[in-house]
Amino acid sequence: MAHDEVVERYSGLARAALDGQVIADCSTDEFAQGGFGAAGYDDLGTLPEGAVRAGLGCGDPVAVAELRAGETVLDLGSGGGIDLLLSARRVGPHGKAYGLDASSDMLTLARRNAEQAGVRNVEFLHGAIERVPLPDHAVDAVISNCVINLSSDKAAVLAEAFRVLRPGGRFGVSDVVVDSDLDPVQRATAEQRIGCVAGALPVEEYRELLTRAGFVGIRITLSADHGDGVHSAIVQATKPAIGPGLEIRPMRAADATQVLAIYQAGLDTGQASFETTAPSWEGFAAGKLPHLRYVAADTETGEVVGWVAASLLSARPVYAGVVEHSIYVHPGCQAHGIGRALLRAFIAASEDAGVWTIQSGIFGDNAPSLSLHQALGFRVVGTRERIGCHHGTWRDVLLMERRSAVTGT
Repeated sequence: MAHDEVVERYSGLARAALDGQVIADCSTDEFAQGGFGAAGYDDLGTLPEGAVRAGLGCGDPVAVAELRAGETVLDLGSGGGIDLLLSARRVGPHGKAYGLDASSDMLTLARRNAEQAGVRNVEFLHGAIERVPLPDHAVDAVISNCVINLSSDKAAVLAEAFRVLRPGGRFGVSDVVVDSDLDPVQRATAEQRIGCVAGALPVEEYRELLTRAGFVGIRITLSADHGDGVHSAIVQATKPAIGPGLEIRPMRAADATQVLAIYQAGLDTGQASFETTAPSWEGFAAGKLPHLRYVAADTETGEVVGWVAASLLSARPVYAGVVEHSIYVHPGCQAHGIGRALLRAFIAASEDAGVWTIQSGIFGDNAPSLSLHQALGFRVVGTRERIGCHHGTWRDVLLMERRSAVTGT
């Protein structure tokens, strides 16, 4: 369904709600029996009847967003405001809740419901969820309820959610997903019967788009089975945490010059590798897995201050979940927790990707690197004595390994 069609459809529902009607965006039977609307919530006693009557979601994202007092939250496709009002109550008077919707009629309905509820710490935004009218790093949590599946550009929606979140921020939404093996005929049957699942993604595709946006700690939990391979789901993820003024995001081709400069600076210390010259960007990119490359960057200037990346240990299928990683931090930015934050994010992303073992070879006298890795669960599994001559000195390399406790167990 095209964007304008979606907006017009929900504008019509908003006008009906403003007239006091009970509305539903799915077929009547499915809406009543499938856990849509108010049926997806445990406690709505504090909300005005109009907000409850206008609920069109497929779950309760507020219940899983872990909102805390004083935080700022953004509701993508806030509709009649049921999740917005619940969020505003959860973050309290010192927090704030933004409600973004493309339908001016829905915003009118939500404003009326907020007024009736006596909620003041809300702000309504008119716009598309693919182009959020907020600056970078503006919110602590992003929620949404059965809206992202309606977008024709879900990659843009998730990229925008990542952009507006502060480091360590949380993504917690309810949405509709479909089975990966659902064929076009089954999908058409489900869409015709249920009426509100057009555009829903298979679970693995949803996960892939979240990974591409930069999220880690991804969890997609099916919460209701609507038949024909269609499910409601809770989707949770986080933006990697790091210190003030920085963010961790996927590595881009535009980062090439800075990434390679940091690489070379690390090699020049004589403690990072037997290599003495950083490769070309083409050589670097060819040797690293595209979905496991991250940088730490200054949020004001965009300057890259560190990076982490991985390569496959072997092309043999049995080693599909085993990678070897490299991590480098700008010499002027060390001892500030950047390496630790990068490595934490990398570990989470690797487990999302099904990696069960991360390996690395570290010089035995590189105490800072050894300490960092041991602090994050790596252990020494062997020593390769005098394995290579580096600047005229034969050196030992310790083989370090981290086995996942959640993947490959």
